[in-house]
Parts: sequence; C-alpha cells; structure tokens
Amino acid sequence: MAAFIAAQRDEHGIPYAISCRALGVSQSWFYKWARHARTGTSPPRAARRARLAAEVRRLFEAYQGKRGSPVITADLQDAGWRVSKNTVAALMAEQNLAARPKRRRRVTTRPGRGRWRAPDLVKRQFPATRLNQKWYGDGTEIGTGEGKLYLASVMDAASRRILGFTLSGHHDAAAAYGALAMAITVRGGKVPGVIMHTGQGSEPRFKGSSQHCLAGPSIGIHRGPLPGSSSGGSCGGGC
Repeated sequence: MAAFIAAQRDEHGIPYAISCRALGVSQSWFYKWARHARTGTSPPRAARRARLAAEVRRLFEAYQGKRGSPVITADLQDAGWRVSKNTVAALMAEQNLAARPKRRRRVTTRPGRGRWRAPDLVKRQFPATRLNQKWYGDGTEIGTGEGKLYLASVMDAASRRILGFTLSGHHDAAAAYGALAMAITVRGGKVPGVIMHTGQGSEPRFKGSSQHCLAGPSIGIHRGPLPGSSSGGSCGGGC
C-alpha cells in the first residue's frame, strides 16, 4: 500500500495526502514507512516479527519437527516473548513448518487368537507367599539409535527377582522361550507346580509346541492381565 502511494507521486504527481485520504490510510503511517524506506531499515513491528519468525524456526528445528505451535508458544513465553498461539501458528504456516504426527507405539501385548482358552490359574491373586509359586512374564519394546529391541523377562512374584531375560531384534516365541528357559535354569532346572503368568498376548508358536518342549507337565502357563493391568485376560494352558 505505501509503495503504491509513493508510486502515484513519482509517476503521476499526486500528493501523498490526497492518495492517503483516497485510500483511507493515515498520513503518519505512510511517512513512517517512507522514513524507513529511505534509511533501509524495517519498522519496529516488522523487525520484531522477523526476529520472532527466526526464533520459531529455531525451536521447530530443535524439536526435529516433532512439536507444533502450542509447545513452541509455551517455550517462547517462557523466554519472555509476548506472543499468542495463533501468531506462532501463522508464522509456522508462512515458513511451511508443520509438525510431524506422533507415531503410535506398537502394542507388543496382543490378544491371542483362536477358540482355545485355559482355566484362570491366578484368579487375580497376584502376590505369592513362597518362591516358585507364581512367575510373571512380560515383553517390552526398547527404542535405540540403531533400531528397536525387545526385552522378554520372567520375575518371581515372591522375591521380585528377575530370573530370566532375553534381548532380541524380534518380538517372537524364541525371545519368550529364552527368558523362561533361563529362569528355570536359575532355579535349578526343576520348578514343579509354578504358574507362569504372562500378558494377554501370545507370541507365534509359543503357546503351543514351545511350552510343551520346555518343561513338561510340571509348569502351568497362564495368560491374563498382568498385575496392575486393566485389560481382560485369557489363560494359556498347562504344558
């Protein structure tokens, strides 16, 4: 707008006051723009907006593009900027900065498929009064700089000791089998009557042949909700 008013004076000799009045703008605003144009400086408001835009980009890159305007606005306000979320969102849009949506974490405990369900051996009575009465198994996904690892572990409910564990690049029966085999070895190789309680999920092939070949008929394998879990459970069979 200001450049247009200046051009009317230069090209057609129309006074600034007439152009400002015809366009409904303040003469003081125009003369302020003209002064900055002559000196090669930006108006304070424009300069502040440019600094704010640079800071928005810096924070966006610091978060590796994973945070949007609400988080960046909070950081700016903590740093002393007086700015609204809408202003930050507008500056991000002007610079084509869009936060990447958060990837949903893979659920490693999945309900076992099939019609077969064994009796509930734990009945939500999770504490144990003696060793080798109840064991709990779990699988956890661990993110690393080189990819994902899956930790399978077995804990004695009475001592709270981790008896066996495995780290693997795959969430499968081999990892669960390895953790359970280590636990049995730690407890002397024979644990008659112990109940192995895991989450609701079932790794491929683990609830079948792997259980049977691991310890014979002396161990009951139970699948249900872990202690503190809110999900419903289904039980695995004795092996």
